[in-house]
Amino acid sequence: MAIIKPTKRSTIAPPLSETSPVGWMKKHLFSSTLNTLLTFVTLFLIYITVKGLWVWGIADAVWVADSRRECFDISMDGACWAGVIAWLDSIFYGRYPRDELWRINLGILLLFVWMAPLWLPRVKAKIYIGLTTVFLYPFLSGYLFSGGDKGIFMQLMLTAAIVCLAGNTIHATIGVFTGHSLPEFLPRLFGIKDVQEKTLHNMFFTLIAVSFVAVFMWQMGWGVEKIPWTKWGGLFLTLVISGVGIASALPGGIILALGRRSKMPVVRVLSTSFIELFRSVPLITVLFMATTMFPLFLPEGFVLNKLVQVIIAVCLFNACYLAEVVRGGLQTIPKGQFEGAHTVGLGYWQTMSFIIMPQALKHMIPNIVGNFISLLKDTTLVSIIGLFDVLGMLRSISKDLPWLGLHREPLIFGAILFFLICFVMSKYSRHLEAKLSTEHKN
Repeated sequence: MAIIKPTKRSTIAPPLSETSPVGWMKKHLFSSTLNTLLTFVTLFLIYITVKGLWVWGIADAVWVADSRRECFDISMDGACWAGVIAWLDSIFYGRYPRDELWRINLGILLLFVWMAPLWLPRVKAKIYIGLTTVFLYPFLSGYLFSGGDKGIFMQLMLTAAIVCLAGNTIHATIGVFTGHSLPEFLPRLFGIKDVQEKTLHNMFFTLIAVSFVAVFMWQMGWGVEKIPWTKWGGLFLTLVISGVGIASALPGGIILALGRRSKMPVVRVLSTSFIELFRSVPLITVLFMATTMFPLFLPEGFVLNKLVQVIIAVCLFNACYLAEVVRGGLQTIPKGQFEGAHTVGLGYWQTMSFIIMPQALKHMIPNIVGNFISLLKDTTLVSIIGLFDVLGMLRSISKDLPWLGLHREPLIFGAILFFLICFVMSKYSRHLEAKLSTEHKN
């Protein structure tokens, strides 16, 4: 009988997986003598930088003081964050009346409530929710922020905004718990079965009409105090200008891009001229021209304040840049997509709306978000023409008598603030890219 000898176990360790932390570090940081040396030098530079910032900005910093002189008495070498803390309300809200700040906070809360259904997975008809946010929320928030008398047009738009906000909220709640839309849920609410689609639409629009009349009668009895635009400022003003610019620039860019690709010579030439005119000059020039030239083109007696002129200039400027982004995205779509849509009988606008534009916009997300981030940062230029945005308020700290000469801390705080906002926008765009991606992953 043969005797089977036990095999000797190998003492060679298995190779490190590149997915493990140790394997990743060995491959990317210590793969060679030069890489190892560069890694240690970089770590040393990071240590020196972080240590200096920690000592100046945290360990030796002054957080509570009544003046810059008092900061020096407490710590000569540390940062004086007390001045930034004392000006926090002004940094975020500008010179808006302090007893009316609830209006800004309510407007921000309503925006979050309005847009929350866009992030809920079981909610249907998200495209309509997005459209109502773009076209109706500005009227509701604009009246909250500015106040004053309401004309008949503003009353109608406020009523439409309130009805849509309530309808979107109810629609989203029904979608989360049942997976149905608001029109689909109405027959169940009234105990009706086997309802026809036409009857369903009639029920839905009847509900909308009754709600519109009720809300219109209700809103006629209330109003808020008028706050002049000269009191607006801080991060609030920055977000207003950039928010309106972002909401308006993309639709405007799509229209201009389609106009530039149009087969009608007049439309193509006008769109191309408009785009090249605004793209050939810097934004600061457009802002100065808007505040000085716009009044010359308006009818006699019709006056636009400086804030509205700036918002219009920002919207037009960024729409022209986004037009080129959209045009580049449209050129990535194969010609066969157009031919296939034409074969099944779709017209130009149906082809663009349902076939071409959804594919193109998916490829344009990085460039679009990049333009939005640039727009947010470029709004700081409005401080040059006399608007006290967040940069204007940060610079005003150094001119305040108790904090005279305090420059570094406010500007560093502003840089951190802008970094956080831009970082969130960038991360959300990456999430959106991954969510909409249809490519197979290896």
